[in-house]
Amino acid sequence: MATRILTSHAGSLPRPQSLIELNAQRDRLDGSIDDDYERALAQSVTDVVARQRDAGVDLVNDGEFGHSMRREYDFGMWLTYVFARLGGVELAEFGMRQATLTHRAPAGEITLAPFGARRDWTRFSEAYGDPQAGVALPEGEMFQHTPIIRGPVTYTGHDALALDIADMKAALEAAGLQDGFLNSVGPASCARLPDEHYASEEEALYACADAMREEYKAIVDAGLMLQIDDPVIADNWDQIVPEPSVEAYIRFTRPRIEALNHAIAGLPPERIRFHLCWGSWHGPHSTDIPMADIVELMLEVNAGTYSFEAANARHEHEWTIWQDIKLPDGKVIMPGVVSHATNVIEHPELVAQRIERFARAVGPERVIAGTDCGLGGRVHPQIAWAKLEALSEGAALASTRV
Repeated sequence: MATRILTSHAGSLPRPQSLIELNAQRDRLDGSIDDDYERALAQSVTDVVARQRDAGVDLVNDGEFGHSMRREYDFGMWLTYVFARLGGVELAEFGMRQATLTHRAPAGEITLAPFGARRDWTRFSEAYGDPQAGVALPEGEMFQHTPIIRGPVTYTGHDALALDIADMKAALEAAGLQDGFLNSVGPASCARLPDEHYASEEEALYACADAMREEYKAIVDAGLMLQIDDPVIADNWDQIVPEPSVEAYIRFTRPRIEALNHAIAGLPPERIRFHLCWGSWHGPHSTDIPMADIVELMLEVNAGTYSFEAANARHEHEWTIWQDIKLPDGKVIMPGVVSHATNVIEHPELVAQRIERFARAVGPERVIAGTDCGLGGRVHPQIAWAKLEALSEGAALASTRV
């Protein structure tokens, strides 16, 4: 009997233009909640859940609309919603491109360079600096100002989170679906900020872990799946100058895994999905750390499902590592089988072939077909939805052959 391959995606989906325009018109800086706007946002979540269902997506979310549209300031990046939900974090008058982060390995052997000194950005500086090249990074708010830790980190986002949960549950009911997920930032990504308060990196990391646990627990307690996004587990590698040894990087990274496991302790792993990527900006990614060097670290996260990039041209070949890795019992992988990094819409047959590779390696019942990373803001909405349809068509093909 064939195994039906389920489908999902990494989280971010294109926001409706009408909501973007309405959001631009309202005053988001006084801390008040606009009832009319909230109703429009709730309806947008209902619509995007139904559209995912109609595109054949099995495990759906709110498109991260609550994150991108319900916050006091908009950096236009996936993680920045959380800065408005944390006490002790303030907006500073300098940019992340120049900011020097304070995180160091236990022996002081590794220091993260400023964002603008990433090795890939330096190697291809002409391309990144050319607006016509298609790889230039946006000069948004995140690169003009930066959040900075200036006091004890606490979770203050309970009201916004409650609205996210309520919108998602109402949308699931309206669509006739039983289950869905919400995204949340991992502690290591949350804590990757300049820090003027804590005496050590470990203190800041665990303060963020304790704060974010409140969000993680609330999502799981509400009956939703939790996806934890923590790309710095992989993309910190590119921000270390000069390039460290793999062994040093693992020593540098393992405390971040331990902090995450501290934050999710006692929560059911089968309700947790961990998402790993290499930063996912449109660029060469020539200095990404190989998946083989960090896959064991990823599997140390106490999650039930592991989502990771596997479709883009820099990482597609890495499916072969799963022929040799022993996936722990009860665990599931969610490889990306369509990419956010190209406007080309993958043929369903190619999607099916990608799925089948993983299914043969770990077993079809342990594979969910996903996207490399979020599609929202990375490809045109028309292309994003066509990619999700290709994902579902490819999964259907693969299901007849595995």
